[in-house]
Amino acid sequence: MASLCNLRSINKMARFLFSKSLTPSKLRKLWLSTLSSLIGEKNLILMGPPGSGKTSVGRVLGQKLGCPVIDVDDDVLEKTWNMSVSDKLQDVGDEQFLEEEGKAFLKFSTSGSVISLTGSNPLHPGSMENAKKNGIVVYLDVQSQDIIERLERMKVDRIVGQRSGISMGDILKKRKYFYKKWHDVRVVCESGDCIEVVADKVIDAVKRYQSVDVETFVSTRSQEPNAKQSKFFSDVVIEGLANDGGLYVPGNGLPKFTAGEWRRLVKSSYTERAQIILERCIHPADVPPVVLGDILERAYGDNFSCSKIAPVRHLSGNQYILELFHGPTASFKDLALQFMPHIFAYCIPKVCNYLVLVATSGDTGSAVLDGFSRLSDLDKRRIAVFCLYPEDGISQVQKSQIIACQGQNGLAVGVESDFDFCQKAIKDLFTNPKFTGFLTAEYGTSLSTGNSINWARLLPQIVYHASAYLDLVDQGVITFGSPVDVCIPTGNFGNIMAALYAKRMGIPIRKFICASNQNHILTDFIKTGRYDLRGRKLLQSFSPAIDILKSSNLERYLHLLSNQDGRLVNTLYSQLEGQGYFQLPESLFRLLQRDLIGGWCSESDCVSAIHHVYGTTGYILDTHTAVAKVVADRVQDRTCPVIISCTAHYSKFAPVILQALRIEEIKQNPLTQLHVLNSFRPLPPAHKSLLAMLKDQDNHKSHKCQANPSHIMDCVENYLQSLFLKVH
Repeated sequence: MASLCNLRSINKMARFLFSKSLTPSKLRKLWLSTLSSLIGEKNLILMGPPGSGKTSVGRVLGQKLGCPVIDVDDDVLEKTWNMSVSDKLQDVGDEQFLEEEGKAFLKFSTSGSVISLTGSNPLHPGSMENAKKNGIVVYLDVQSQDIIERLERMKVDRIVGQRSGISMGDILKKRKYFYKKWHDVRVVCESGDCIEVVADKVIDAVKRYQSVDVETFVSTRSQEPNAKQSKFFSDVVIEGLANDGGLYVPGNGLPKFTAGEWRRLVKSSYTERAQIILERCIHPADVPPVVLGDILERAYGDNFSCSKIAPVRHLSGNQYILELFHGPTASFKDLALQFMPHIFAYCIPKVCNYLVLVATSGDTGSAVLDGFSRLSDLDKRRIAVFCLYPEDGISQVQKSQIIACQGQNGLAVGVESDFDFCQKAIKDLFTNPKFTGFLTAEYGTSLSTGNSINWARLLPQIVYHASAYLDLVDQGVITFGSPVDVCIPTGNFGNIMAALYAKRMGIPIRKFICASNQNHILTDFIKTGRYDLRGRKLLQSFSPAIDILKSSNLERYLHLLSNQDGRLVNTLYSQLEGQGYFQLPESLFRLLQRDLIGGWCSESDCVSAIHHVYGTTGYILDTHTAVAKVVADRVQDRTCPVIISCTAHYSKFAPVILQALRIEEIKQNPLTQLHVLNSFRPLPPAHKSLLAMLKDQDNHKSHKCQANPSHIMDCVENYLQSLFLKVH
């Protein structure tokens, strides 16, 4: 942390110097000296596959930075061996070559230089560890097909590791693992990028790497938007909710990808897309790329039942289904909550205990409990989850699943109220300094949240919206740049907010269709600009995950829409708290209607849609996706594809599915309901993880609590007593 603080101090001084009046000649000299000091005594190490342009880019960087340039092939290996690299490879073979190459590079020492590695240097751990001690490793990420074509033009017919029957493409794919393992900075090279352009991208990427105090976060309710901010990504992950009750958002917005950079990701896997997108959104000072890569591999591995993680399937006509239910708890929440716990564990101080508070309208609870249960035993001893859910406001399968997901570090409590009460109770605990101070003093425990009010929950959801668009490009449905609409069943506005952020990052989404059930406060808001809670009562529905009246993430959208006017957002939400409603200014309402379309679906239409879609396509929609399907049919103009978010597996809502498909009399036992679905041969099998969890529910105790804030605080304290010894 000391070096991080020093870098932040240096950046403050640099901004001060640039604020002074400078003549063009002085500015040029300062610019050159700034570039030269960009790496200081460190080396700038260029890494990438053979043919990625490391040597040529290195020469240009040397000129721009005024630094010595070292080409490992020419200036280290050939001088050490007194023979060409190709002759050495032919002489000793692959394995011995890698060993001798590594030894030669280990003995080499320099500082303040641009170093162009060989394509195989990263395969030798010892020499790379040594190089990283005094260097910034920049990965020139060039598309494999471009590499193959370049190598053919260069008449390179063999590289280290190439044998009979092994293609160049296979070797390049295998090597990506090593490049991901060592890089500090990634430069995504587009097809057609010239050497000068790549060199400038390297400089920009290294500047970002060094500028550790620029990517800060603000509260949506900040009264001083131009004031200095001191919250970094790791801070907002830990804190979850801002002290003023607002939600954290990036102060400078999200990075925007070029069309060429997005095209580079069309053939990539979901995990590869996630890595490149999230590297741009998370500063390496908070989470280094190698750590991020390890977390993503754990998050999106064997715990998902589909290797594509979030596949897109054609439904009918211009409608496509984005399947977000292949995770371990069978809902879209897994896409974020298999990732977020590992990021949280990495960011928090290693000597502190944390209690992650969660309110769930059905799916979040089991996803949070499952996600945090997959942490290491050490992390599970210092991070626990406390989950509130409406006792009678979720499906029987969802409730049984939540109870079954309780484990070593998780407790779920059913509250005799609705989701809005649960969500408010969580926020009230955060903003109660007396209670939070008591927990810290008595149990050495701080609070955080696993709901989408936490930025680390929302951020990974951007990935699947971008990935869905790229999948349509890959399938030949559209070309990049063609518009699509998205239709999302919406309650807390987190999922649709992630799609709005994806557009800001360069994904060509035209309209965002907000699909509501009979609790259609969002649809009314989109049509009128008035958010009005007065006289509304939350109604239980077949789609409980969107049975919500107070949509937390709508606050982030209004902050974005108003050009980060925290004062306005604070005024609107103060009025909502005090008077039960707010009205958008007319100018803001017009902007909203450029983005959003709202519609809602009755219970009977939801059931009919499930029946009709199964009858015509053989596909089974869950109740929330059925709501979205009905709304898309009504409001989308069919001039472009529409991607409908399928937010949960249908088997979580077995009674409604049985009713819609008219299979047989509905059983009360959730496990029996699933077995009925599973035994109906025309249907695809029920979600395996659900079946396993429900079989295990009898091994876990259910807990209930009155809808009383003091009772909830007692539940929290009792749980902490069972986990952590008092400090005193």
